[in-house]
Amino acid sequence: VQLVTSGGALVQPGGSLRLSCGSNAYTFAAYHIGWFRQAPGKAREGVSCINTHDGRTYFSDSMKGRATLSRDVAKNTVYFQMNNLKPEDTGEYFCGALPKQRGDACMRPWNDYDWWGQGTQVTVPS
Repeated sequence: VQLVTSGGALVQPGGSLRLSCGSNAYTFAAYHIGWFRQAPGKAREGVSCINTHDGRTYFSDSMKGRATLSRDVAKNTVYFQMNNLKPEDTGEYFCGALPKQRGDACMRPWNDYDWWGQGTQVTVPS
């Protein structure tokens, strides 16, 4: 399973950013996709995920109301749109793949995920 993450940048507070997670049709059919972020010195935390069965999306409390998650089937890409960015959103962002055989819940700890894309850095200065 190969995941390609992109879209990180330096963004001013209040700005928006869209991250991308690209793979292939098999991956998006067989795996839930989650987004995680890791700030320096902190553990990797889940911020959003999409269920591969029904396309339902989920968000952490810190992201609710400020983010959307969508998938483009034709492009085999999942997009994570973040709005009203805050300095505490700073970190390296990763997308991960969780086998659907493990159940429908996708907001899980990072170590439940099997596969990872490379990180993409998001910086929101204070």
